[in-house]
Amino acid sequence: MSLFKAASTVSLLTLLSRITGLVRDLLMASAFGVSGLTDAFNVAFRIPNLLRRLFGEGAFSQAFVPVLAASKARDGEEATKHLIDAVGTALAWVLVLTCVVGVVGAPVLVWALASGLDARSFDAAVLMSRWMFPYIGCMSLVAFSAGILNTWKHFALPAATPVLLNLAMIAAAWLGAPWFARLGLEPIYAMAAGVMLGGVLQLVVQIPALKRRGLLPRIGLSWRRVRTAWADAGVRQVLTLMLPALLGVGVAQLSLLINTQIASHLAAGSVTWVWYADRLMEFPTALLGVALGVVLTPQLAAARASGDEARYSQMLDWGLRLVVLLALPCAAALLTFAVPLLATLFHHGRFSADDVQRSALALAMYGIGLVGLVAVKVLAPGYYASLDIRTPVRIAIAVLVLTQVFNAIFVPWLQHAALTLSIGLGALINALWLLVGLIRRGSYRPQGGWWKFGAQTVVATVLMSGFLLWSARHFDWLGLPAWPRAGLLALMVAGAAAIYFGALLASGLKLRQLLRR
Repeated sequence: MSLFKAASTVSLLTLLSRITGLVRDLLMASAFGVSGLTDAFNVAFRIPNLLRRLFGEGAFSQAFVPVLAASKARDGEEATKHLIDAVGTALAWVLVLTCVVGVVGAPVLVWALASGLDARSFDAAVLMSRWMFPYIGCMSLVAFSAGILNTWKHFALPAATPVLLNLAMIAAAWLGAPWFARLGLEPIYAMAAGVMLGGVLQLVVQIPALKRRGLLPRIGLSWRRVRTAWADAGVRQVLTLMLPALLGVGVAQLSLLINTQIASHLAAGSVTWVWYADRLMEFPTALLGVALGVVLTPQLAAARASGDEARYSQMLDWGLRLVVLLALPCAAALLTFAVPLLATLFHHGRFSADDVQRSALALAMYGIGLVGLVAVKVLAPGYYASLDIRTPVRIAIAVLVLTQVFNAIFVPWLQHAALTLSIGLGALINALWLLVGLIRRGSYRPQGGWWKFGAQTVVATVLMSGFLLWSARHFDWLGLPAWPRAGLLALMVAGAAAIYFGALLASGLKLRQLLRR
């Protein structure tokens, strides 16, 4: 499978996940609106997601996938399967202990994340976080499975499984919330049950895929097997790499925690406005950045392990060109077209016009740093493939400090929108720092034609932005009925895409040649 075909597969399945996620968010916005209880759910849901980034696709994956790919390229499949068993055993027991501690310590975690919640919302957040804490275990094992399947170049199932979480949460909002209301329970509690159902479903579907390929890990249940797993050299290497990775992910999550804490002390609903902006920002970061990162990380690690420096550099160059080609127009769209996007998707039921405007401001601020947010997903694997996690961590710590400096400057002026602006500016600095580091150490050697390519994409983006800005101002997006508004949005997005790619083709850019890898 070519890199582009693999990335396209991951991206298309991620798109399906994001579409079902938008349906989920639309139902939640219509059913629950914005209130202290929605803030409570978002805080409670954020707690397992924070820790999932430590044990799941965050620090653990950053350490495990390069070691696994290098072992497969260097030591063969039998030794690599032994590594999978040992890592799976160690991970499973760590997750059991983490879930027990999390359920018991839920009040402390909620207080640390959002002490500004009122008493009713705080109690609801504690209860829902206890219900959802085992979700960490499910999703971390799903990330473990995804790392294995991606290393063997089976990308489809790991990319498709998030759809199951969204379907479970859609069922919870559509069917579970009214049922809970009839039982005299808070309807928002149904969403916590939906999260747990989605986590279990995602884990269960991994088992047949791993078993068919002979990759299903054998989890040790006896104390002797647990001790043997912890003593394994591969597990030790993963743990050694995880220490700086944990610090790096911890820095990122600390930044998120600080931002949530700040938002909880601003106007009621601030946490939720930023959350809806996050949902739309995650479309381009997931469709492009995450897809490229998933495909490139094991391939870069394999190229490093086999000593193929030219292929390593060429893959990075190809990934960065795709980032510029696709993330730059997406960033411009968030800056110029935020209100139409949010109005079409969420301006229903109890999600008011004021909620649209406030969420749109946060989304537009994300647009300033979107290229950086996506580029980091391509640049950081360039370090992980060399088993160098310390450098990205040092950069992340410096960027955290800068992000909070930006918050101190902009929050009094922009309120909740300053939080997304600070994240975007920090991401731009992070990406530039990573890029310079790779070039200086000789790992990445940019291929020719970058200046011309950059000029072509900038000009096309400017033309597209003018069209989107006109359409955002010309039509009454908040006043139009839902279905005509959706049709108009589809027409404007199609027109913007035609202008952008038409301008690129007119400038002489050979898209097919760029994508053929």
